[in-house]
Amino acid sequence: MHPPARGRYLALAAALLGWMFDGLEMGLFPLVAHPALRELLGPGTDESVVGRWFAVITAGFLLGAATGGVLFGWLGDRIGRVRAMTVSVVVYAGCSGLCAFAQAPWQLACLRFAGALGMGGEWALGVALVMELWPDRGRGWLAGWIGAFGNLGYAIVAAVAFGLNEVGSELPGYLLSAGVPAEWVGPLTAHGNWRLLMLVGALPAVLTLFIRLLVPESERWLREKEAGAASRWSGRDLVGVLAGAAAGSGVIYLWAEDYPYTVRVAGTVVGVMAVAAGFLVPVSGYLSRAGAAAADRRRTVGRMLLAAGLSGVPLVATWGGVMWMYNFVAGLPGTVSYARPTLMMVSAVGAAVGCVVAAVWGARLGRRPVYAALCVLSAAVLFGFYRLNDRWGWELVASAGLLGAVTAAFYGWLPLYLPELFPTAIRATGQGFGFNFGRVIAAVGALQTGALLKAFDNDYGRACSVAAGVYLAGLVLILFAPETKGQPLPE
Repeated sequence: MHPPARGRYLALAAALLGWMFDGLEMGLFPLVAHPALRELLGPGTDESVVGRWFAVITAGFLLGAATGGVLFGWLGDRIGRVRAMTVSVVVYAGCSGLCAFAQAPWQLACLRFAGALGMGGEWALGVALVMELWPDRGRGWLAGWIGAFGNLGYAIVAAVAFGLNEVGSELPGYLLSAGVPAEWVGPLTAHGNWRLLMLVGALPAVLTLFIRLLVPESERWLREKEAGAASRWSGRDLVGVLAGAAAGSGVIYLWAEDYPYTVRVAGTVVGVMAVAAGFLVPVSGYLSRAGAAAADRRRTVGRMLLAAGLSGVPLVATWGGVMWMYNFVAGLPGTVSYARPTLMMVSAVGAAVGCVVAAVWGARLGRRPVYAALCVLSAAVLFGFYRLNDRWGWELVASAGLLGAVTAAFYGWLPLYLPELFPTAIRATGQGFGFNFGRVIAAVGALQTGALLKAFDNDYGRACSVAAGVYLAGLVLILFAPETKGQPLPE
């Protein structure tokens, strides 16, 4: 049984806008990172230091998203999808706007972490809400639109940056005429307008009123609540999530400082295991209080870890390879001032198309074969992008569109598949862990790219092309994944 069409479409509109703003938030920092860090670190800073800070801030953002996915997933299973989604949007929009006032790289890192808490939560909550409100037969198209709108956010950021670049020297006059205090205009328009772009990230806050007043709650969740399932979630289990986040922060610290490589690797292995153990505490506690059999508990935890691996593969490649394209292009011969927004816009449009295609074909052909095909194609395209492009030109722009279409197609496949692994009572938490713990793995990958950059004498092409190897792990993992084609969402 599903709610009236009006309620379903309102929920879909809210979720699509939320994912679009998620994409906006994720696209902001990679676009402005280089000029922002150059300003905050001061003139004459070595490129390897800029690269290391980019890796650290990116890793902190991904860890925050992972933590938020579990935290807000727990909240969504406890108090409802709609109420938790409203809080998540306020968190990520507010923290993004505050980034405009950062005076040091560590402040950017802290604010990006805090904002990512809400962003990671919004993904899990929106997917759960939409998939539970709509009929099963439409899941392929819904998943495709989820991924497409996330990438539309990237395109919006790129369009705004491109527009600001075109306005150029006239921008200060426009801001003054709009009533912006004169003492603010200089900082907002300096170093590629990065502070002004960060303020754009506060816009999603307007979405919260729409969500809270008009979007219906999931009837599946309401039935679970009436049956007493929601009361089995306990706030004390969140201590495990905090402990996991602390362990993840320790891993980032190891790579931010110049510790011996063996110490870094050993600490990373221990840290990632500690993060996983901490993030699994809420579901383990819930299942124990619900009286689930030992076999069911093992099956649920196993699926959460499988989901994390399947999500982690494309996320590592994205944040350890694809997202570095803006730094890569800065060092190529013939690069123009509008290179970064152009690449982001083209790759985002390609990614939106890829998400829809992957989700629809995943629904028709099966989840496993489509995931495997994406791994093979993505490895080839990612490696080729960094090794075959050696100057700015239309070939580079076209290959960026192809790179976005293929490597981002996973983000249409994942919202199709992950909800099918978990029952309603733990769906938000289960898929929140699955998708967002993949970001912890991606954070480790981003840190490796920073280290590789130093080892390869600041050669972004050589360092980033290494990320293509992660898709081999995806080909192995998908062998252990259950095929869910044609099956209803589990209750």
